[in-house]
Amino acid sequence: MTENQESALEATKVALITGAARGIGLATAKKFLEEGWHVAMLDRERDLLTGAMEALGHRNAAMPVFADVSKPEDVSRAVAEVEAAFGRLDALVNNAGIANFKPVLETSFEEWSEIMATNLNGPFLCTNAAAPVMLKTGGGAVVNIASISGFRASTLRVAYGTSKAGVLHLTKQQAAELGNIGIRVNAVCPGPVDTAMAKKVHTPEIRADYHAAIPMNRYGLESELAEAIFFLCSDKASYINGQHLAVDGGFEATGIGLTTLRDDG
Repeated sequence: MTENQESALEATKVALITGAARGIGLATAKKFLEEGWHVAMLDRERDLLTGAMEALGHRNAAMPVFADVSKPEDVSRAVAEVEAAFGRLDALVNNAGIANFKPVLETSFEEWSEIMATNLNGPFLCTNAAAPVMLKTGGGAVVNIASISGFRASTLRVAYGTSKAGVLHLTKQQAAELGNIGIRVNAVCPGPVDTAMAKKVHTPEIRADYHAAIPMNRYGLESELAEAIFFLCSDKASYINGQHLAVDGGFEATGIGLTTLRDDG
């Protein structure tokens, strides 16, 4: 590598995105690549991530990282791989998450613990590992992917909803301390999004219920979440820290009665 090539590499910003093999994570990776960033795409599903990388075709700008964010040793290794490959880290998107939809009294402690390990421990571990690398080049930004389920309760989400509520407060705690040293931390809270998982598990009746409760009367797109995430990681959000941004078509902000109002209109 020539000196000019090394300088160009150092000047290009780098993002690490967890849970990047599909859905919002993959859409976010595409957005960062389109904006000229290098992207480390982390996922524990090797075959799925390999396929996503091949489909992207960004051989030099993107790299796969195979790791489980719930395992401290995996996280430390993953961040070290990113630093070795790109020499810096400017943004971390803590997107990896899992869900389990069961009634409270049918949710086992093992299921509860597994969700907490990925959804809450993961952002803690990844941020603690990434921050020292960010500080070597002056700081950066962290975006934790929470959920509307962290704001409002609903049935069958005792573990998932509680984990995402924890992510919201973790974001504030991280922002309060890391903001002092040059690392902004914010959260994006998706509402119903047209992911492959939603399309698989949301029946027409469930989709109709969501439409009835969302002022914009539709599900969000993965690309719309990616735009919000990228904005919070960019210099355009340079004075935004410790905030929770609901990207949900107005779902979190409203109560009941939308269907009736629409019919009356």
